[in-house]
Amino acid sequence: MRVAKALARAGLCSRRDAERWIVEGRVRVNGKTIASPALDVGPDDRIEVDGRPLPDAEPIRLWRYHKPRGLVTTHRDTDGRPTVFEKLPPEMPRVVSIGRLDLNTEGLLLLTNDGALARHLELPATGWLRRYRVRAHGRVDQAALDKLKNGITIDGVRYGPVEATVDKTQGANIWLTVALREGKNREVRKILTPLGLDVNRLIRISYGPFQLLDLEPGAVEAVRRRVIADQLGHDVATELGLIDREAQAEARRSRSPRAPSTQAKDADDT
Repeated sequence: MRVAKALARAGLCSRRDAERWIVEGRVRVNGKTIASPALDVGPDDRIEVDGRPLPDAEPIRLWRYHKPRGLVTTHRDTDGRPTVFEKLPPEMPRVVSIGRLDLNTEGLLLLTNDGALARHLELPATGWLRRYRVRAHGRVDQAALDKLKNGITIDGVRYGPVEATVDKTQGANIWLTVALREGKNREVRKILTPLGLDVNRLIRISYGPFQLLDLEPGAVEAVRRRVIADQLGHDVATELGLIDREAQAEARRSRSPRAPSTQAKDADDT
């Protein structure tokens, strides 16, 4: 893997920060200071940062987090607003978010300590459904919502198919369930505005197979490693390192039929 990725996997920094550290001359590989992140390293290479050996890579982990309203999904905010990462429990390691939820959106946000996993789960090709509960001011009928299944173009931007259903009315508001796969910036709010709906509460309740369920606002809960691997599929889980190749080979060997013993062979030969 690239040396910057190795630094990120060890939990020291983000991949971008690792690249900056390399350019600043803070990283050595096998005793030599490197100046470019375009270097592949393996398990036998000795990597040092500021003269200290690189710690062992952290196991890949994934957490469900119930993001409250009023937090921005960034590590640093130039406007001084509170961030998701400032509010995480102090025992949490350094993590990145899988996608983002804007300031006034609440609900399920997935967090991971592995950038490669985050990038995979964010890919449009992954195609995982994001499901939201939406409260909006106004009225709309199911027939109008059904037209969103064909996608919609707003201000020159094309939005893909959206599944939306009316759940209930509540005074001047209406509650909907909305499901989409793209997750463009402020997508739910933008696609409902032409229908005369003004969204005033937005809660993400699921991201692919992972659900918010009864997780309390501000709470974080780890997802079991086996569950992550099962949802990603064997090939992707192996590529990302969730399934250890050597352990996997050993498991196959243990399941394979044993060779007949010499005593049994002699018996068969008689």
